[in-house]
Order: sequence, then structure tokens, then C-alpha cells
Amino acid sequence: MNGVSVLRSTNFRAGGQLSFENQAVLAIDDVTLEKKRLAAGDILLERSGGGPLQPVGRVAGFWGSEAHNQFICGNFISRLVPKKDLIDSLYLVYALLHWHMSGKTEKFQTATTGIRNLQMKQYLDNELCVPEDVDHQRQIAARLKTQLAEVETARQAAQVQWSDTRLLRARLLKAFFAELDATPKKKLGDYAETTSGSTPSRGNKQYWQPAEIAWVKTGEVAFAPITATEEAISKLALAECSLSLLPPKTILIAMYGQGKTRGQSAIMEIPATTNQACFPILPNDTWDPAFPYLWLKSSYQDLRDLSEDRGGNQANLNGALLKALAVPAPSKTEQQHIVARIQAAMTEIDAMENSSKAALEDINRLPGRVLAQAFGQQENHQ
Repeated sequence: MNGVSVLRSTNFRAGGQLSFENQAVLAIDDVTLEKKRLAAGDILLERSGGGPLQPVGRVAGFWGSEAHNQFICGNFISRLVPKKDLIDSLYLVYALLHWHMSGKTEKFQTATTGIRNLQMKQYLDNELCVPEDVDHQRQIAARLKTQLAEVETARQAAQVQWSDTRLLRARLLKAFFAELDATPKKKLGDYAETTSGSTPSRGNKQYWQPAEIAWVKTGEVAFAPITATEEAISKLALAECSLSLLPPKTILIAMYGQGKTRGQSAIMEIPATTNQACFPILPNDTWDPAFPYLWLKSSYQDLRDLSEDRGGNQANLNGALLKALAVPAPSKTEQQHIVARIQAAMTEIDAMENSSKAALEDINRLPGRVLAQAFGQQENHQ
């Protein structure tokens, strides 16, 4: 038995490329390996997978690996072996990639339980118009390879620029509050009134119907104003389930939750209740609500570190930890001045980020345009 690397759709990359990271390894016998082993110039075709927004039918060329030469396809991948006296492998990769990027493979697909499947007979029976001269094919493929490599270089640069712009937001926010290091601080619990929430019993339908009062879960606490909620409770639940109707401008902190949720905060723009995983901070006359919210946003990683330092099986925040936070306490006038400065800076960063994102999205469309220019005329003559 041999340990063989299995290439799956997760190894597919843009431009018909393959990544050899995160390979699955399978033990197979010599006879099966000899039958299935990939050779340089083979083409991998995704025949099952995709998703609602991604058609199946991606392709990638296999040109070997310096690590070793023991590779086979995964179960959802078909191996195409080009007839090299008739067609250049790289040319065929780009031709089939054009089919996929132009949406042509959509008509060869069926969908079951959210997974798309390629109707292989229809796909393979579809005519492909190619120059008869294989050398001419190689010239076209070489030109496309150069063009797509230039696009990929531009894409990576645009990705870095967009990522840097997003990082700048967090760094700038930190810098603004670093200016307040010498400012007197108060414990959050002394600074504002805090409370808690709960989850009404799911077994009592009267607590959920009629849906009359907004009810916030931590997944909705995501550094954005809360203007609506996924769920609502009844007035009966409010009366019987240890819940308070919180006013607009209440600040929420997610004490625990999946992924990046823990430590995130948000300002409520509507009256609402919350579940027990939210830590509500009620508005008062001593602060501009945007000031503590922005400070909490700048302290996001600190809050996550604080919860992880507690040890135990779950890294959660709790009311006692949050009430003990030392929050800068300048005058309300100074708070409003700082908020105005931050918001002006963030408006500029928003414009930079939107510009970088638009440039990246435009570059992401270039491979399809390059391939359409190369193969579109041939298809028009079919």
C-alpha cells in the first residue's frame, strides 16, 4: 500500500492553478495507483460541489510537484487526459476555464441538496473550437499565462492595499485613545448603570407570539448600529422573564459567542431586550454614547485577551470583569470633540477602503475578460 496525496476542489486556485497545501493522504494499492496517478499535463475538472453563488466546473492544470509525484484526484474531481497531438494542455485549461467563468457550464449542471453536479456527458459532448496547429495553441496559451500572471500580481497588490486600509482603521482608533492615557479613568461599573438579559423559554409559545418587542442575540452585536433584530418576544415574556426593555443608545457588549463575536460591541438604535450573553450599558448624561462605544471597539482585542486569561474550558467575559474595566473619563464636551475627530478620520478611511475594494473587485473580473477576449471570437464562429 502507498500513501498518496489526493487533490480536491479545495486545492483549486484562480487562473487554473493548483495549491499543494492541505492535501489529504490516502493509502491505495499499486494497481490502483498506476491507474489513477496523475501525470504532468492532466487536467482536473470539478464535477461536483460548487454552491448557490459558485457554479461547479472549475478546472486546474496538473504540472507535477517538486515534492513527489504520487497524486490522484478526489472523488468529486474528474481527470481529463488531453490528446497531446491534437491539443495543448494549458490551452485546454484556459478554454475550459473560460467556459466556467463565462457561465457556459451552468447549462450542464443539476443541483441536489445544495450541491451542484456536472452532467459529464453533456459537458464532454459540447464542441470546443480550437486552432488545428498545436504550436499556435501553445503560443496563445503562453500569452494568456503571461497576462493572467500580471493580473494575479496586480490582484495581490490590490488585496494588500485593501487589507492595509482595513488595518489602518483599528490602528488609528487605538492611536486616538492612546492620547488619553493621562486622562482620569473610572471603572465602567461606576461610570454607568449596567444590567443583564435572558432567554425566555422556547417551550412557551406565548413568550414568542405575538412577536412584539425586539430581542437581541450576541450574533447581532457586531460593531454596527442595531436597528432591527432577527427575533422578538411578547409583552408577556417581558413581564415574566427577568428582562428589561432597554432604551435606544444602550451599548451592548457580547460576553460570549461563536468565532469573533466575543468582545464585540454595538449601539442600539431601537428599544429592545437582550439575551443573557449580552452586557447592556445604559445611556446617561455624563457621556456621549459614541465615546465609550468607540473606546470599546478600540479595546476589542484587549477584551478577548482578558477573557482568555481567565483559563477554563471556555473563554468568556462576565459582568464582573466588564464592570471593572478602567474607562477614560474626560468631560462630555471633550468626549464629543474626540468622537468628531474619530468620525472625520473614519470617513476618510471609508473612502479609501471603498476605493481599494472597488479596485480589487475590478481586478478580480479581469481574468474573465482576458479569457473572453481570447476565446470569444472562436465561439462566435461555432
